[in-house]
Amino acid sequence: MKLRTGLLLGAAFAAGVAAGPDIGGLVWHRGGSLTAALMASARADEAGQANAHAETYRLLTLFGDVFERVRADYVEPVTDRTLIDNALDGMLSGLDPHSAYMTEKQYADMQVQTRGEFGGLGLEVTGESGLIKVITPMDGTPAAHAGMKPGDLILSVNQKSTDGMSLNDAVDKMRGPPGSTITLGIKRPGVAKPFDVSLKREIIHLETIKSALYGKVGYIRIAQFDEETDSGLRAAYAKLSKQAGGSLSGLVLDLRNDPGGLLEQAVDVCDDFITSGEVVSTRSRHPQDSERMNAHGADITDGAPILVLINQGTASASEIVSGALQDHQRSVTLGQRSFGKGSVQTLIPFPGHGAIRLTTARYYTPSGRSIQGLGITPDIKVQESRDDLARFLPRESNLDHTITNQGGTGVAPPRADLPAIAKTIPEKPPANWPAFDPTKPSTDFQLQQGLKVIHAMIAERQHAGP
Repeated sequence: MKLRTGLLLGAAFAAGVAAGPDIGGLVWHRGGSLTAALMASARADEAGQANAHAETYRLLTLFGDVFERVRADYVEPVTDRTLIDNALDGMLSGLDPHSAYMTEKQYADMQVQTRGEFGGLGLEVTGESGLIKVITPMDGTPAAHAGMKPGDLILSVNQKSTDGMSLNDAVDKMRGPPGSTITLGIKRPGVAKPFDVSLKREIIHLETIKSALYGKVGYIRIAQFDEETDSGLRAAYAKLSKQAGGSLSGLVLDLRNDPGGLLEQAVDVCDDFITSGEVVSTRSRHPQDSERMNAHGADITDGAPILVLINQGTASASEIVSGALQDHQRSVTLGQRSFGKGSVQTLIPFPGHGAIRLTTARYYTPSGRSIQGLGITPDIKVQESRDDLARFLPRESNLDHTITNQGGTGVAPPRADLPAIAKTIPEKPPANWPAFDPTKPSTDFQLQQGLKVIHAMIAERQHAGP
């Protein structure tokens, strides 16, 4: 029985380096024992699956034989705990990029991360074809300050090659005491030679909400969906409204490089802008486990125009929000196609032995789209730079053994209700556009084009009247 919808849709392991975007929908589950599960399976087999039952026990015998041979003959002594942990990790990680076994320490680290405070570098990473690839650096962290970028390959950690290193091991090596230094060997798309980046580990205080005011247009960035995201968004909107003289004319919601987080927070954020109707649904192997989540809130903007910024680092929970607002035609979406993580992971704790994160469902937008491997296609396509490096950047569709897109309605048809200015927005910056500086919004090409569009939307709304 599902105990709590904790649906974590993005960052995985915590302590500052996260294997993600994976915790793709963590649903908290009251776990039983492996022995009980095997006994239940055996009873089902006895009812009509005798052949499969026999094959299962032959394979379990094989596992036991291999276990004993490794324990007896491996070149160095190895503990039973290490062998079992490795076997469980291989069992889960071999299914898809987001299922995994977590030791007690990894499980505890993950729980700390969802509370929005942890130690480390502030990187979201994933494994791809035996390589460690950066999904995104988190805002305001050592990784962001050091200039780490999505798509960077981590070739070494403190001069130790990551070739052949498991994702879990790489994550562990990047963790360490706050204040300690670490050197990462980096290969960056578009840069000919690898180079080193030195970082100092910190206690990461995730600032998930940032805001700014542009005239009477509010700007709110959501860096990740943790336990405080919705309350932080509401507080930021109220503050901006007050600064604008009592109300905002429009809102830019920035979900770029947001790797996801808690599903319940994504639904709550949708509630802030959508008053009724479906927000997201999940479809499981067993129909009784499928769910549909509906909006039941009040629009905090009172119908003001909304523009959503997305890019290839927009994943999971942030794709739920951008997809729901797009399907309800509550916003216009601008940027680049999102990551495409449309799967749900159930977190099953095993007290005293960590937990497993198991892919148990796909999720769908209100119109029935499965974005698994496809992502959210923006209504207005705008690159962040003149060089389109999208083919080098990680996406769900190019991860190893990812699950298929299944049962969805496909990509949404082009919008017929876009403001006229949409046709004039360039897809890439002009040749003389300044290099992006995160401290200077004027250099953010996607944001500047978004502001043009939101102002046009406001003008059209005012022209149309109440």
